[in-house]
Amino acid sequence: MHLTELDRECLLHIFAHLDKDSRRSLSVTCVRLRQVFLDPQLWTVLHFMSPCELKRDNFVLGPSLRYLAVCWHSSRVKVCNIEEHLKSMFQKDLCSKHETLVSDVLERVCLTCPNLLSLTLSGCGHITDSDVIRVLQSCKRLRSLSLENCARVTDSVLQAVVIHGNSLTEVRVDFCRNVTQLGLQGVRKKRPEMNLISLHSADMIPDSRPEENTQIRKGLQKFLIFS
Repeated sequence: MHLTELDRECLLHIFAHLDKDSRRSLSVTCVRLRQVFLDPQLWTVLHFMSPCELKRDNFVLGPSLRYLAVCWHSSRVKVCNIEEHLKSMFQKDLCSKHETLVSDVLERVCLTCPNLLSLTLSGCGHITDSDVIRVLQSCKRLRSLSLENCARVTDSVLQAVVIHGNSLTEVRVDFCRNVTQLGLQGVRKKRPEMNLISLHSADMIPDSRPEENTQIRKGLQKFLIFS
C-alpha cells in the first residue's frame, strides 16, 4: 500500500511523530500530504530553539495551538540585551537580522490562536511590552506565562497581567532586568491567588535612558571642575 492510500487519521498519526522539518519535506510531495500538514490538529504544541527557526515555513499557527515556546540560549542573546543606544554598528546589524521575528509570530498568534494555554519566551531580547500585552488581550484562555531574560519587558506587562490575565494561574518573570519589586508587589496584592515566580528580575540593574546618562556625565563634570 502506498503512503497516500492511508486514511487521514493514520497520516496524522505518522506526521505527529515527525519533527517540523520532516513534516514540511513530506508535505511538498503531493497535495494530499500537504493537506495533512496543514491540519490544525497536528499543531497543538510548538517549540522553537531560536528566533531564526521562525523564518522556516515548517509549521502552522491555528486555533488548535495550546503550547508555544521560543527559547534561545545562545551567546548572541547578550548582544540582543544590550541597551540600544549602547550597541555598536556591528551589533545593531547582527540584531537587525532577527529582531522582529518573535514579535511578528506573536502578532500572528493573536490573530489565529485564541485557544493558547501556555506561552514561554526565553532569551527573546527584542520583544516589547506591547507584544506580550497583545497576547494577553487576544488569548483569553492563557493559563501560564513565562518570561525569562527578556530585557525590554517592564512593569507594564505585570499591570496587563492583572487587567487582562483573568485565566492565568502561573506567571514567571525571571532575569528581566526592567521589572521592579514594586511591579511584582502590585501583582501579588491584586492577584493573590496567582502563582507569581520571579527569579532575580527585581534585583538586576535596569536600563537607563540616554538623557539620564547625559545628566550623570554633566553632574560628574561639574563635580570634577569644582572639586
